Amino acid sequence: MKLLFPMPTKLLHLFLLLLTSSFLLAQPCREVVAFYPSWKWYDRGRLVNPSTIDYSKYTVINYAFFSPEKDGAISLFDPLADKTILLGKINEAAPKAYRKNKKIVSRWHVANTSLVNKAHQNGVKVLISIGGWTMSENFSIIAASEKKRQRFARNCGELIRIYNIDGIDIDWEYPGYKTQKGKAADKENFTLLIADIKRVFDILEKQSGKQLLLTADFGAGASHMANIEWEKVSPLLDHINIMTYDFYGSRPSRTNHHSPLYAPKRGVEGYDLDSSIRRLMATYHVPSYKINIGLAFFGRTQITKGKADIHVASYRKTDTKIFSKDKGTPNYYNISASINKFNYRWDEYAEVPYLKGKKSHTFVTFEDERSIKKKAQYILDNNLAGAIVWDITGDYFENKKHPGTIEKTPLATALKETLCQTEVVAYAERPSAGAALYSLPQYWSPITRKSFVPRMAYQSDIPKKFKRKLKKRRKKKHRRKKKKNRDIAPKRYFDGGW
Repeated sequence: MKLLFPMPTKLLHLFLLLLTSSFLLAQPCREVVAFYPSWKWYDRGRLVNPSTIDYSKYTVINYAFFSPEKDGAISLFDPLADKTILLGKINEAAPKAYRKNKKIVSRWHVANTSLVNKAHQNGVKVLISIGGWTMSENFSIIAASEKKRQRFARNCGELIRIYNIDGIDIDWEYPGYKTQKGKAADKENFTLLIADIKRVFDILEKQSGKQLLLTADFGAGASHMANIEWEKVSPLLDHINIMTYDFYGSRPSRTNHHSPLYAPKRGVEGYDLDSSIRRLMATYHVPSYKINIGLAFFGRTQITKGKADIHVASYRKTDTKIFSKDKGTPNYYNISASINKFNYRWDEYAEVPYLKGKKSHTFVTFEDERSIKKKAQYILDNNLAGAIVWDITGDYFENKKHPGTIEKTPLATALKETLCQTEVVAYAERPSAGAALYSLPQYWSPITRKSFVPRMAYQSDIPKKFKRKLKKRRKKKHRRKKKKNRDIAPKRYFDGGW
C-alpha cells in the first residue's frame, strides 16, 4: 500500500513498536480461556462481575453452564445469574418474576453492562459452555438420536443469535463414562453430535460473516481419551481443552499433587499434565496447535494421619476449618490469605508447590505464580494453543482499601507475562477447524518423553444449594406427563427458532 504522506523510517519503527506493545497489553500471546461459573458470581458480594473482570488477561471467556435437556432443548441453569451476566443488569421496570423465569426481554436489561458487551469492547470472545460434571447425563440420550442431535445443534445456533456470543463449548463429562450414564455407543455418537453442531456453525458463518468457535473439554485420563474418535473429532474443533487437574483430590489414601506438571516421585504413573499431553499427541495424533492445557486456580486439601506432608497417609477428608468458605476446596486467594499457617514446599519432580500445616494436619496441593510460569513455558516449548483456567474468580484479590474493586490477579498475570515473552502468535495464522489432520504446521512436533497411562476423575465445586435445586428440577420433569409431540417444548426458550 502506498502512503499519501510517507512516514519517516524512525517514526515508522516507533509506530510499529507502539502498535505491538498495545497488542501485548490487549490480550495474551496464546489462547487463555477462562471459565466463569454462574454460581461464583454471587461470591464476595458479586465481586467478580462483567465490570470488574480484567479482560486483558484472556482471549476467551467460557460462561458455565447451560443445561442440555433429554429432548435436545437447552435450558438456563440459574436464570438470575445467566440473564444478568449475559444480557446485562436487570432494570427496575422488570417484574420480580422475571428474575426467576426463563423468559428473555431485552428492554428489561441495562445496555452495555453484560459480559458479552464488555468482552467484545476489549477484543475478547465469549462462549457458553453446555454441560459440566453435574449436567452431563443427558448428552448420551441426545447424541444417540439423529433428531435430538439436530435439534440440539439448532439450539446452539439460537444461543449465538440471542446472546451475540462467539461460539459454544461442549463440556460432556464424559462420553462412555458409566457413572454419568454413559454408553459404549457414545464414542461414535459424540462425533456425530459435534459434526451436527459444526454444520450449523458453517451455515451461520456464511450468513453472518462472523467466525464462530466450537470447542470441547476432555478428561486427561487414558480411559476418557480412549472413548473419543480423535481422528474425526479433532478437525471439527477449534480448541481441544484438556482438564489436566484433579488427578488427586481428597479421596486417595495418600496425599499427592492434584495438578502436577511432571510425574511426582511417588504415585500412579501418568497422573500428570506432561503424560496426558504426550499421549494425546503421540498416540492419537492431535495437533499441538489445538490443545489447551488445564490450569487450576484452586487447591485441594487433605487431613493427614500424621504430620502433614506429601506422599503420606490421609483420612480422605478435606479441611473445612481453615478453608471453611470454600468447603475444603480453596480458591487461590484464600490459600494466599492463610499461607502463614503453613510451611511452603516445592516439588522438584512434579514442578509444583504444596503446603504443610504448621500446627494442623492439613496438606494443600495448589498452583502458584512459579508453577503457572512453568506451565506457560511448557505451552511455548511444545507449541500448544494455550490454556484453560478453572476458574476465573479464583485469582481475583479484593482491594482491602477499596472494597468491591480488584487489587491484583497474580496467576493470570504470571501466565500472560510468560506467554508474551516471545513473538506474538496471531490466532488467524493457525489452521482452521476444518483443516485436515495431516496438514500440520512446521512448529508441530510430538513430545518424546516416555509415555505413561493416566486416568482422572473430575469433580465440580458447585455449591450444595444449586445441586439440590438441580435435583428438584429433575424430579419435577420426571413427574411431568410425556407429551405426544416431543418437538413441542413450550416451557423451554431455546428450541430451534430458525
